Amino acid sequence: MNAPEAVILIRQHLIDPEVCIRCNTCEETCPVDAITHDSRNYVVDADKCNSCGACISPCPTGSIDHWRTMPKAGAYTLQEQLSWDELPVQQEIAADASPAPESLAFDAVQVNAAVSPSSTTAPWSAAHPYTNLYTLKTPITATVAGNFRLTADDADSDIRHIVLDFGNQFFPILEGQSIGVIPPGTDASGKPHYMRMYSVASPRDGEREGYNNLSLTVKRVVEDYDGKPVPGVASNYLCDLQKGDTVSLAGPFGSSYLMPNHANANLLMICTGTGSAPMRAMTERRRRLLKTQAKEQNGKLLLFFGARRSEELPYFGPLRKLPAELIDMHLAFSRVPDQPRAYVQDKMLDAGKAVSELLDGDTYVYICGLKGMETGVMQALRDICKDAGKDWSALHARMVSEGRFHVETY
Repeated sequence: MNAPEAVILIRQHLIDPEVCIRCNTCEETCPVDAITHDSRNYVVDADKCNSCGACISPCPTGSIDHWRTMPKAGAYTLQEQLSWDELPVQQEIAADASPAPESLAFDAVQVNAAVSPSSTTAPWSAAHPYTNLYTLKTPITATVAGNFRLTADDADSDIRHIVLDFGNQFFPILEGQSIGVIPPGTDASGKPHYMRMYSVASPRDGEREGYNNLSLTVKRVVEDYDGKPVPGVASNYLCDLQKGDTVSLAGPFGSSYLMPNHANANLLMICTGTGSAPMRAMTERRRRLLKTQAKEQNGKLLLFFGARRSEELPYFGPLRKLPAELIDMHLAFSRVPDQPRAYVQDKMLDAGKAVSELLDGDTYVYICGLKGMETGVMQALRDICKDAGKDWSALHARMVSEGRFHVETY
């Protein structure tokens, strides 16, 4: 009588549907196309996943970093994963099971740096961030302290500055971090809405200095499906909040897109629309530091900020009031009547000498906004360096490895 065949085990890679914010970062990053999604869940194909770890570090919430030791023949299928509202518990493993060779190859800290142009480590001097203090199951409740429209009343975009107060609850935040907003109610299938991520627009000591609060920059989204306007769930929920309302939140999230703390660090900031949120936080942090530090102690701030028109540019008024000794600012407008269209990459090329000189120093680059801007911005940096006789590819690779080049697009 033949002995029973041993059970072969694998370490199956899974995504937590309760924490995932559906940002698509993992699917874009995966070099073997093992990650896919439907209208609710992102899932990993066990037959394709090679445990390379490329998707781990870019994930903003940590939802990607989950594993279950499974019999290879009984791995969870894509259809099973797509039906989940939460991860299954670890199954009991048979005593005669043995690991498959591929299950031994994974290194939890392995990152394929070539997949993404963005640093996965924080600046060396950045403050230590707190992350994942609150989750979808254990959220924190904040109270709306203010909801202000940033764009003109006749502008096509309704962009809001929303202030959330945490009272005496512990919710530390750093410039560049994000929070997860949990909209109330359920979707068309009766399931709870998943969490949406928003970058924080205020510095670490609060929107109001010394208070336990923060601010968000939120654009009201109305999508068009088959000719019918469909309001975005989270953005419309947030934009309609009134003072005194409460909001359920998770986070904080983010451990790499952080601001350097050493005073002589230069910041090159490139953003569009609501991508201005982390730039506002960093700029305001530096502005407040001017009260206690001499001007010559601080590095330079160089900002390129794009929108359709000035009426649709968040913080346009406050930006114009910032002192020239604090920030060198270049605004790009793409839809001004009787004027040629200008985008952030055009303004970067116009200020090529200033950009090139800044790249020579102790400089940290932050890019945030619509994903479509990345190609133009990267080409502009390449052209600026070429004109200055610099090797952009080598400089970019060095900045990424040193935690000095950060991209957050959507």
